[in-house]
This record gives sequence, C-alpha cells and structure tokens, in this order.
Amino acid sequence: MAVAVVLFTSDLRLHDHPPLRAALRAADEVVPLFVQDPGVHAAGFDAPNRQAFLADCLTDLDAALRARGGRLVVRAGPVVREVCAVVSECRAVEVHMAAHVTAYAHRRERRLREALDERGVALHVHDTVTTAVAPGVVTPSGSGSDHYAVFTPYFRRWSQVPLRKPLPTPRAVRVPDAVDGLAPPAAADVEGTSPDLAEGGETAGREHCSRWWSGGELGRYEEQHDDLAGDATSRLSPYLHFGAVSPVELVTRARDHGGPGADAFVRQLCWRDFHHQVLAARPDAATADYRGRDDRWRSEDEAAEDIAAWRDGRTGYPVVDAGMRQLRHEGWMHNRARLLVASFLTKTLYVDWRVGARHFLDLLVDGDVANNQLNWQWVAGTGTDTRPHRVLNPVVQGKRFDPQGSYVRRWVPELRDVADRWVHEPWKLPDDERSRIDYPEPLIDLADGLARFKRARGRD
Repeated sequence: MAVAVVLFTSDLRLHDHPPLRAALRAADEVVPLFVQDPGVHAAGFDAPNRQAFLADCLTDLDAALRARGGRLVVRAGPVVREVCAVVSECRAVEVHMAAHVTAYAHRRERRLREALDERGVALHVHDTVTTAVAPGVVTPSGSGSDHYAVFTPYFRRWSQVPLRKPLPTPRAVRVPDAVDGLAPPAAADVEGTSPDLAEGGETAGREHCSRWWSGGELGRYEEQHDDLAGDATSRLSPYLHFGAVSPVELVTRARDHGGPGADAFVRQLCWRDFHHQVLAARPDAATADYRGRDDRWRSEDEAAEDIAAWRDGRTGYPVVDAGMRQLRHEGWMHNRARLLVASFLTKTLYVDWRVGARHFLDLLVDGDVANNQLNWQWVAGTGTDTRPHRVLNPVVQGKRFDPQGSYVRRWVPELRDVADRWVHEPWKLPDDERSRIDYPEPLIDLADGLARFKRARGRD
C-alpha cells in the first residue's frame, strides 16, 4: 500500500491545496505532517501573536482532517530529522510540500531533498500554494534580470498569467495507523499575545472572507481601503500569511465578481506576489538594502528615546501613535497606517528601516518576511519605490484619511474630546485646553525632520 507524506508549513488549509491533492492521487494513504521546528524559534520568527494564531490554525486543520477520517500528525524537532523519521515509520514513497521564498525555506528544502534522495524518496515542491503566480513565472523581457524591480510593469504581466483552477477540499484523507504525533498546541498556552488578536484557522478565515464579501465591502474597496476610521480593508493578511486561505482562490473570486473594487483588491494581492518574487530572487533583501545606498542612519543608541516613543505610540503625532497602539493591541495595523508610521521612523526620525521591521515582526500576526521587509524598504527608499525620496507628512495624511479623527480617537483616548480641527495637531490647542491633556509634544518638528532627511540624502 503506497504512502505519501504532505509537509504542511505556511499552507494550513485543506481547500485548494495542490500538495495534498497530488499526494492523494499518488498514494493509498497520506500523512499530513506539521513539524514544530526549533529553527523557526532560533531565527526569531515565532513571536507570541504568530504562535497563538498558528496554534489555532493547527487545531482547525486537525479538526478538518478528522472530519474526513484523517488527522494531523504533529512532531517537534529539526524538520529534516522529523520528516525522515515519519517517512521511515510509514515507508512513504514520496513527500509533497509548498514552495517558499525565504533563505531559511530554501535551506530547509535543500537539506530535506538531500536527505530524502539518500533514502530513495522523491520530494515534490509545489508552486502557487502560497502565491497566486509563482516567482519567476514572469520576468522582464530583454533586460537580463530574473525578476521585476518595479511594480506596475510586473502587475501588467502578472495580470496576463492564466491561473490554475482552485481545487476542492478532499472528501476523505486516510492516514496510516502506525504514525503517531503530538497534540496540536493550544493558543491559550501562549503568553504575551495582543489583547484583541484575531482567531486563526481555515474555518475562521473562510468565514471572515464570506462576511466581508457578502457585506459588500469588496465593491467599496477601491474607495474605502485607505479610510483609517472605516477599517474597510479585508483583514485577510494573517490568513494569507499562514495559508489558511488561498491566494489563487481570492484572485479568481475577485475577478469573477468584477468591478473597480475587485480590481483594486486584486492589485493588492498582486503586491504580495510582487514582493515574493523579489525576495525569491534576492533573499538577502530580508536584511540588506535592495538598492545599495549610502544612508547613514542614526544609531540605535543615538535615537534610543525616539525609537522608544515611536514603539509606545508617544511621538506626539496622533495618527502615528494611533497606528502603533493598534499594532500592540491587535497584532495588526491598517495598511495606510503602516506606511505612515514607517515613513515617520525612517525619514522623519531618520532611523534604519531594520529597526522598524524588527519591531513589526515582534508583533504582527501577519509578519511575513517578504511583505514586511520589502514594504519597509519601499517606504525607506532603499527598496523598489521609484520615488525613494518621498516623505509622508503625518498631519496631511491624517487629515486626508481620518478627516474627523475617529481613528485617532479610537486608539489615542487622550484626544477623545479634542475638536476635529485640532485632533491631528493638538499642539495648536489653546493653552488652557492643551494643559488638560496628557499627551506629549511632538518629538520633532516635521520641517526639521524633512530638512535633516534631505541633507542626509544630498538633496538640499
């Protein structure tokens, strides 16, 4: 009786899962395997919010498999060792897994392939599990480059690629009795999580997607996705990061729906694929400037007080502080706010983007290396932005995307009773009102920060 192993990583779903479907076609029995990898901890990727969300995903995946006659086999230890142990125990003939783009994932795949080759077991790595279009499928014509460095031409080519048809959830999964494992971890056992962390898992992800879709939010997405107070983004990023929902399915459904809102949503999904194809080609961009610059960032010691104020949401700029407080409370932040707080740290305070990216990865439940690091580089002007010197003014942006100050008041309660005209500039309040508010003065005058940035970039 032929047996295959499916190694789940950040593809924690049953619907539209090519590795699982391929394994079910190839074998009589399948071992759905997840390995709690100490290498993830050593690399600093297992922040509490992601640990808890992962625990939900694994519990949900196990329940879904049990409903189909199977179960999730959970092991703990080095991935190569544990996969090879399971292969030996069940005499598996092949292993299936999803492709990933980080340097860590590349090393894991290489070592696993070498170990399985020694045992005469085939490793099949499947694309379009974690992205809609696989990295490397579209490349610039005639440039000699192996990836796109600018989004718009990538989006045009990406939009022309036919997507595979989403695969249905299997009706049954038969698992060999001889293979045992651990119970999935429990989210309740994880300490240090954000108070309002979203629930993880494919069930929660698909229910959330259905509510968002049926509520008409997709049709309003183009007009409202930057509205900070309206909170009209999909909030699907954590489910995409853990693979609890399928990017192929989301793109397909949005295109079938049609309309400007769906087009804008698909464009955002394409940004995710864009960053993955950049990191696949340049794995060093997770820590090194994508475009070599001569930035002389302020040292962390020199900027320590400013960095602490930024992390705590006490910069004196309300929309920046609101975003940082939302991040700590939810483990998530509105995309427009992410751009504003990143621009403020890197260009107004002139602090290295890696400081901000590290803090985001400490808290974000959707802390994806490709999207987090490359978005930070985009804002910092070291990445793929074609206007690397642009600076986002938090006052102007706050007035534009939170005109009544509702987002600010939600997360900065010190300003709850401040009139709309002052809510983004509380330092302009009359003295008697200002003295009654426990809210800091601005860390820096925006004009001074801009002048310093221009000098540092040689753009006086």
